[in-house]
Amino acid sequence: LTGGFAPLSQYLGAADYETVLTRMRLADGQLWPMPIVLDLDEAQAARLAPGVEISLQRPDGLPLATMTVAEWFRPDPRREALAVYGTDDPRHPGVAALFARGPVTVSGPLRISSEERRQWAAATDFPPEYRSPAELRRLLNGRPTVAFQTRNPLHFAHMAITQKALARVEDGQLLLHPAVGPTKAGDVDAAYRMRAYRLVLPHYPAGRVHLAALPLAMRMAGPREALWHALIRRNYGASHFIVGRGHADPGGLEGGLFYPPFAAQELLAAHADEAGIVPIFVGEHVYSARRRRYVTPDELEVDEAVEQISGTELRRRLANREEVPDWFSPPEVIACLRRAYRGADNRGLVLWLTGLSGSGKSTMAGMLARRLEAMDQRTVTLLDGDVIRRFLSKGLGFSRADRDENIRRIGFVASLAARHGGIAIVSAISPYRNARAEARALVEDNGGLFVEVHAAASLQTCLTRDAKGLYARA
Repeated sequence: LTGGFAPLSQYLGAADYETVLTRMRLADGQLWPMPIVLDLDEAQAARLAPGVEISLQRPDGLPLATMTVAEWFRPDPRREALAVYGTDDPRHPGVAALFARGPVTVSGPLRISSEERRQWAAATDFPPEYRSPAELRRLLNGRPTVAFQTRNPLHFAHMAITQKALARVEDGQLLLHPAVGPTKAGDVDAAYRMRAYRLVLPHYPAGRVHLAALPLAMRMAGPREALWHALIRRNYGASHFIVGRGHADPGGLEGGLFYPPFAAQELLAAHADEAGIVPIFVGEHVYSARRRRYVTPDELEVDEAVEQISGTELRRRLANREEVPDWFSPPEVIACLRRAYRGADNRGLVLWLTGLSGSGKSTMAGMLARRLEAMDQRTVTLLDGDVIRRFLSKGLGFSRADRDENIRRIGFVASLAARHGGIAIVSAISPYRNARAEARALVEDNGGLFVEVHAAASLQTCLTRDAKGLYARA
């Protein structure tokens, strides 16, 4: 609705969805590589009818837009995965998210509930650097603009790449346009990344760099996503777009890249004229100790020594409070990131004890809490199923849907404890694997470690204990 996804003005209907999958185009022929759909579960879909109005809301219930239902359909998620991601392996994060979608997608005209409410929601949901497409185009003022997409903090190698790209554009300016929506598990939280981006701005020429936050979820779709990112930056006013090797790549299952290293560049090159943006293709950069700067491999002399630190190695050093060389990143950025990467001694932890009533979950949880409080510096929160039922899930019954909702609520509270580096010990009857998996995902998405423990007491033992009289009443 803001124009960031132009030419889209609504979620895809069946005809557009089909041609996006097969030809990377809308049904009218316009270039668009990614399926953008609104999914519903079966209960929601059962209430659909042509002309029905659907309120699109934030998680807190604030209405942001209204859809007038025009059509709905059931896409084939496996077919979509193969078309967009080139795989149906659920270990690919984009495929996993796709398979978790509701079975029905709905489309129809959209209208904003109120412009004032949209602006207020943007101010509360996004970093201060957020600009709508219209706002950013006004700021850029029609000047040649080189946009840089990232989901990672910027270090000296990124600065070298972006400054070289900027030097290729006469009277150009640089737009650092990081995605601040959901990214890949293990990525630095957007709030810390934005702090780190602010710290690198003084390293660029004054007056030639802008920082703006893009509220976009990464799909990790490689080549298609690179083309999509270019179209989005065109809509925000950029004239040029930097694309490196492995753009929007989730990483291979056995290490390395998932997609061919230059596939993203090749796809964008084939469609650049139609996309209306000039691609700037960049390659790998390494640090030359002799020259004391970053260079491309083809600039190196024979046997010239180079230095590199992988993302994995950087995360290990940050988590273990080890030194990061000053040639790699500004010290103020490293200091910021150290606060984002918690070591094993201060990372959030959720111990999830499940089992039958009377299996000993609560007893073990209490003993664990007392022991951890005595030996660990982290705050320990005990989330007992019976207490949760009284204070957080009062009114829920014991149907599968209500049990899943109860576990979802416990998982949410536990994830908040983990996010702030605490320990949450959960003791709850949680018999369904999908609900436990959802709780695990909540915790891990917040940077915590999730450990599931099954209190495997036999039914006969539980019957003998029956302190709450549950089995006697059954």
